[in-house]
Amino acid sequence: MNQKERMLAGLPYKAWLDGLSEERTANKLKVHEYNLLRPDETERRDELIRSILGHTGKNVYIEPPFHCDYGSNISVGENFYANFNCTILDVGKVVMGENVMFAPNVSIYTAGHPVHPDSRNSGYEYGIAITIGNNVWIGGNAIINPGVTIGHNVVIGAGSVVTKDIPDNVIAAGSPCRVIREITEEDRKYYFKDKEFDVPDYI
Repeated sequence: MNQKERMLAGLPYKAWLDGLSEERTANKLKVHEYNLLRPDETERRDELIRSILGHTGKNVYIEPPFHCDYGSNISVGENFYANFNCTILDVGKVVMGENVMFAPNVSIYTAGHPVHPDSRNSGYEYGIAITIGNNVWIGGNAIINPGVTIGHNVVIGAGSVVTKDIPDNVIAAGSPCRVIREITEEDRKYYFKDKEFDVPDYI
């Protein structure tokens, strides 16, 4: 296996070998252009983000600035939206479902380094895939760590550090992130805490 194959397999690899540095540089040039586009250059923005990401649904929008390592290892479903300052270290695969929303400053980290200093100083690092389900909202300044799976219909609270898997249909928050409660049918009528919708077309 070459270093890219090892990287994508979740094995220890060296990030400067076998063309990986060149791939990252090529992607950085695209990301740089994306981040400098005028707000009214919507067609070029859509074209460029689709060339950066490995797979996209019909509707995808990422507010600049946006940063990622390779881009090609990121897959997003229909109706993906990320607010300002999204960072995705896509050394491993990042797979997201439909209707996923990020608040500002969300960081997705598949990349990591060994804990022991001798092992870390060897230059080997790793990437472990992250999966995010359908209908997920991730709050501002949340961090998703390597190997995490977030289920469907989940809300991750602002400032959370997600180190373990999160099941379907829950609100989870904290550092480390933990389940706060389930999302129930009763939640449908509220738009914020105990404030009820005053319009009929919210469903």
